[in-house]
Amino acid sequence: MAGDVDAIFERLKRLTAEAGLPDVEESTSYGNPALKVGGKSFVAVKNAETIVISISLDDKDHLLEMAPDVYFQTDHYVGWPHLPVRAAMIGDAELRLRLIGAWLFRVPKKLAARYQARS
Repeated sequence: MAGDVDAIFERLKRLTAEAGLPDVEESTSYGNPALKVGGKSFVAVKNAETIVISISLDDKDHLLEMAPDVYFQTDHYVGWPHLPVRAAMIGDAELRLRLIGAWLFRVPKKLAARYQARS
């Protein structure tokens, strides 16, 4: 089980690096492996099956409707800007997009502007 969590975390780090997201820090969130920017977690590995991303509530509702096989929520996440993702059900290209979105959602505005200007 821990190996699966490690493998998922390595995947998140690889995709974040491929996306060129600056100032990403390896950390933990509630004891789980997480990536942070500006001291704020934007993605964490909840367990061997689940990643949790930061996301606006509007975007969250859209993804839940669009792809319920990939995105879901439990009572714990209702009304909060976090979305559980089934790690095995999301491809690298889509996960990279979600990581960029989560990073932009949590990053300080000046850093977001610099990233978007060069992208």
